[in-house]
Amino acid sequence: MKCPFCAYEESKVVDSRSTEDHTAIRRRRECLKCNKRYTTYEKIEDIPILVIKKDSTRENFNKEKIINGLITACQKRPVSRKQIEDIADDIEKNISNRMLTEVASEYIGEMIMDRLKDIDEVSYVRFASVYRQFKDINTFLEEIKNLMTK
Repeated sequence: MKCPFCAYEESKVVDSRSTEDHTAIRRRRECLKCNKRYTTYEKIEDIPILVIKKDSTRENFNKEKIINGLITACQKRPVSRKQIEDIADDIEKNISNRMLTEVASEYIGEMIMDRLKDIDEVSYVRFASVYRQFKDINTFLEEIKNLMTK
């Protein structure tokens, strides 16, 4: 870190504090050459995650889309808003922890269904019917049979 006054590269940290919103650390530094003080901020670098859609187009990952899809699938079911948000948070965290910069929408859909299956089977079938685009009643019945055997 270069001193903004004399461009010397060595300094010592005099004080460290979190910012009010806890998204960065504010550091007061003192140059070891000119002894002047200056402030730096340290924050986590946000690397945008792109979702690769079925038609190969790409768009920014949006956790709200997951939440909205789950709200629709869980309508009039005993699934709380917190459970829905926990699923969305867990998926976002999973993608971020894997350090992925691009992820296929199919991968996200499968993760949603895996988590939804454990919470509410009716909501799972609703979500799967839209996500997998069931063409007819037979495909729908096949998914229900698979659910029952597991």
